[in-house]
Amino acid sequence: MGEGQLTIRTEEIKLFGKWSYEGIEIRDPSLKRYISLKPVWLPHTGGRHEHRRFGKAEVPIVERLMNKLMRPGRNAGKKHLAYNIVKQAFELIYLKTGENPLQVLVRAIENAAPREETTRIMYGGIAYHVAVDVSPQRRVDLALRFITDGARNAAFNNPKPIEECLADEIIAAANYDPKSYAIQRKEEIERIALSSR
Repeated sequence: MGEGQLTIRTEEIKLFGKWSYEGIEIRDPSLKRYISLKPVWLPHTGGRHEHRRFGKAEVPIVERLMNKLMRPGRNAGKKHLAYNIVKQAFELIYLKTGENPLQVLVRAIENAAPREETTRIMYGGIAYHVAVDVSPQRRVDLALRFITDGARNAAFNNPKPIEECLADEIIAAANYDPKSYAIQRKEEIERIALSSR
């Protein structure tokens, strides 16, 4: 090793300088490949995954949560704002649960990811709704979308700040609380799919 070189062990890398990536468990085997827990200090890849198929599977899961927060027109591109929201939401999750916020987020994604949905199939000009299994990557996408939508809806026209709403939504989804928006959307999608089998 050359003089002046610095080696950093992966267990020393902590998200936001606080939360360890060690011992985070993904219970759902199908989602393991699509929830990236590669240790990074700053979840900001600058769109490096953009031009590769399935590239988003390598984007840190916390950064994907931030990207989903930037969705409606007004907030598009304000990544620093999304970064601060997620950072503060993680602090609140730790204060409320005493657990590593990364683990709580992973559990929320597993719980909020629908396993079955419907698609339209045309047969001779007639459209049928048919139940289909959801691919693992789409399950993660939908779970993240439902979590951020739930937080946004709760914060809209409400004195409660978005950070608190996001923390509450993630905790509720992780506990499989029926009051969680993400869990309600998942159950609704699966119920419709069940009736279309």
